[in-house]
Amino acid sequence: MKVFDMIQTTPEQKEILDLTKQICEKELLPRVPELDKEGTFPEDIAQKFVDAGLYAMEVPEQYGGMGIDNETLFLVAETLGYYDAGFGFTFHAGSMGAECVFVGGTEEQKQHAAEELLAGKKFAFCLTEPAVGSDAASIQTTAKKDGDEYVIRGNKCFISGAEIADYFVVATTIDKELKYKGITLFLVEKERGVQIAKHEDKMGIRLSPTNEVIFDDIRVPASNMIGAEGKGWGIVMRNMEVVRPHSMNFATGIAMRAVDEAVSYAKVRQQFGKPIISLQGLNFLLADMVEKTLVSHSALMNVAHLLDKGMPLNGMGSAVKIYASQTASYVASKSIEVLGGYGYMREYPVEKLLRDAKIFEIFEGTNQIQQVVLGSLLAKD
Repeated sequence: MKVFDMIQTTPEQKEILDLTKQICEKELLPRVPELDKEGTFPEDIAQKFVDAGLYAMEVPEQYGGMGIDNETLFLVAETLGYYDAGFGFTFHAGSMGAECVFVGGTEEQKQHAAEELLAGKKFAFCLTEPAVGSDAASIQTTAKKDGDEYVIRGNKCFISGAEIADYFVVATTIDKELKYKGITLFLVEKERGVQIAKHEDKMGIRLSPTNEVIFDDIRVPASNMIGAEGKGWGIVMRNMEVVRPHSMNFATGIAMRAVDEAVSYAKVRQQFGKPIISLQGLNFLLADMVEKTLVSHSALMNVAHLLDKGMPLNGMGSAVKIYASQTASYVASKSIEVLGGYGYMREYPVEKLLRDAKIFEIFEGTNQIQQVVLGSLLAKD
């Protein structure tokens, strides 16, 4: 039995997941080894998903989208993560990059973003800077008002999907002394002169392009501001509460794949005259792996349920982020142990799963920062 067979879905969800798996197995999976070596995102494969109606499914119905619920979106993300987390994350981020617009934008901005997403356009979220990671209050990218326009200047780094993006949601400051209260968001079209610089040569999720992005006196109309001056941080936090757990589904997909690869190998590998899966010590290890994977899945489905009901997460997003990311790294590592020496070789897929898993403990707010968040919640009266 594969982990997917343990997951319960509705008939409608199964239909979407079956279509996702079909494209992944036919178009994506055969090319993953080559694309992983090259560090390339396959835009031709992404277009097949777009053509199949699997892109930007979260766009609300009132803006012309499908308005697919979070539970279904989470399941699709898990499935993409199972086949390749780098591809899945970037494909997903192309639409989730616009989430700040739907959280804090005007009706006109939301309608425009929806139309562009439904046309297959991609958005990238630009927050991190060379000297600014977890301490977002220290953002150095500035936005200076000049008549009816703002002039944006600064560098962003580690921006996922930047080189394939059509739009950038950019976190700036109108006054560095104001810290969080100065953070202001803008929607910036790539054609305004945004420069895509360094393509990072990463350890894992190599199908996901990560770039430095340079804003060299980019002029945008004041109407491109998302929300109001100094109100960007609140929008970012509301956005991250949705986006962070969404991203962890790719980590759970990695764990699912790691379990399946380990089980498949353990059924055929013979030692002491029998398949190694019949050895109790190894069988217990596989059980431990699937246990943690299913708990990650269940916790994320609970978060999806809360989001669909419009209920606060109250720290659940941070807790699930920590658990799901740690589980992916743990299960991928144990999968390598099950395969032994073969697991360490690139001929087999499990070493790649471990490389892909590690980043989920780091981005979307490091696990240590999530612990700070949880500790702060406990400290409140």
